[in-house]
Amino acid sequence: MNVQHIAIIMDGNGRWAAQRKRPRTWGHKAGVKSVKATLKACVKAGIKHLTLFAFSSENWRRPEAEVNRLMTLFLQSLEKETPELTQQGVALRFIGDLSSFSETLQRKMSEVAAIYPQQRRLTLNVAVNYGGRWDIVQAAKQLAFACQQGDVNLSEVDESHFHRYTCLAEQPPIDLMIRTGGEHRISNFLLWQCAYTELFFIETLWPDFDEKVLQSVLDAYQQRERRFGQTSEQLNA
Repeated sequence: MNVQHIAIIMDGNGRWAAQRKRPRTWGHKAGVKSVKATLKACVKAGIKHLTLFAFSSENWRRPEAEVNRLMTLFLQSLEKETPELTQQGVALRFIGDLSSFSETLQRKMSEVAAIYPQQRRLTLNVAVNYGGRWDIVQAAKQLAFACQQGDVNLSEVDESHFHRYTCLAEQPPIDLMIRTGGEHRISNFLLWQCAYTELFFIETLWPDFDEKVLQSVLDAYQQRERRFGQTSEQLNA
């Protein structure tokens, strides 16, 4: 089966650091290297879309010092890595409620998203201050406004209409979602988009995630049968 779009919940940075008796922020910094390795592996494998859960709407509840460090690391990474990513053919975009971030960070994300590689090989969606429920609610609000303005007839609203107002609406469906770190939940990530996504929960902590681990998941994905409500007999007919 051809894989066009992968989503990843990058979990385990803190535990990875704790195992080495280092602060949690050290684990987050190590996780940036795994992001780079994953991008290269996706480009190599011909995967066109990658969505990473970088910072959820619930992550604001973490200790203030850790959140501040994450924001600083995020800004530094954008400034440092963008030129190389562009050269590799990676186009960056951000999904989530960006209004909660500092003006400096919002401006930098806008600048980065405006840079378009000459030959796009991969679209990297970075989910920041993102929540699946937020995504659905903001889509519902936009659709309701469109109906109120007369742009959409309420009687014609269906899943297809609703989908147009969600994040990632213009990109292909998510084929598989990976969560590292051993937890077996999707933590409010892409609830609408993952209705028929194949889920993989792996023990590997995010800083240890690399091309080899990604390939093992892709191999396992090829062994699955995606029926989308049909029977095996129908698919094989």
